[in-house]
Amino acid sequence: MKQPKLLDTVALLKPVPAEQLILVEPEYASVNLPVGLVGTIVEVYDREDGNHFLIEFADSNGCEYAMTTLQADRFLVLKHDLAEGDRQLASVT
Repeated sequence: MKQPKLLDTVALLKPVPAEQLILVEPEYASVNLPVGLVGTIVEVYDREDGNHFLIEFADSNGCEYAMTTLQADRFLVLKHDLAEGDRQLASVT
């Protein structure tokens, strides 16, 4: 599996409690982010315990409302194109 990278689009695999959020908009002060919510990796931190990723969440108008730092097991990188390995798997019947 490829390592997530800067500007990858991701979806949450586990909810993120409000206490773990870096909030931008006050109306989201007590909101937990649900499973499936889509965000973008905006920073990658190389730490002793593995990489951590700063993920930004924005509404459909592009206005950022929350950010959080997560490890890769908390989200799924979304794909927009088939990679070479994906094409081979897709052709197996």
